[in-house]
Amino acid sequence: MGMKEIRIHGRGGQGSVTAAEILAIAAFYEGRYAQAFPSFGTERRGAPVMAFARISDSFIRTRSHIYEPDYVIVQDPTLIGVVDVTHGLKDTGAIIVNTEKSGNELNLNTKAKIYTINATKIALDVLGIPIVNTTMIGAFAAVTKEFSLESLIKAVRKRLPAKIAEKNVKAVEKAYKVMEDV
Repeated sequence: MGMKEIRIHGRGGQGSVTAAEILAIAAFYEGRYAQAFPSFGTERRGAPVMAFARISDSFIRTRSHIYEPDYVIVQDPTLIGVVDVTHGLKDTGAIIVNTEKSGNELNLNTKAKIYTINATKIALDVLGIPIVNTTMIGAFAAVTKEFSLESLIKAVRKRLPAKIAEKNVKAVEKAYKVMEDV
């Protein structure tokens, strides 16, 4: 599989950094090497933020930002048009957007595959709040097959406090099921 690089776009307070960390933990559970790191300065809650993850079958020596991701996750569709979410995205890659719209309706400037999921609805139904980070990584796992659902669930339980982990596991499972056959 080589190395895969992932960029997550969100807003402060939406759990983008936590999502990147969970992706890295899930990859680790599959015997792969992983990194997760944020990119933000003094942003406040609601400001655009990015987080990154690398997953590889061999030791990762790279320590730079990710400029040409294989995958992009967009947690907040209002970022489209504000931030160039497709910047550097490989033509062979994929972008997963939290939106009610279809990929064609988004007018994204990319040759990469575009996947959409109404993660906000799933998060509200399952968690009772519009925090979509775990829902989006459930969709990511289904679309990319970079790691198993089981590893992702184990990572969610490892990273999140027990009192909220099980609801988040349900959100992951629901999003995975929605995207499994897309």
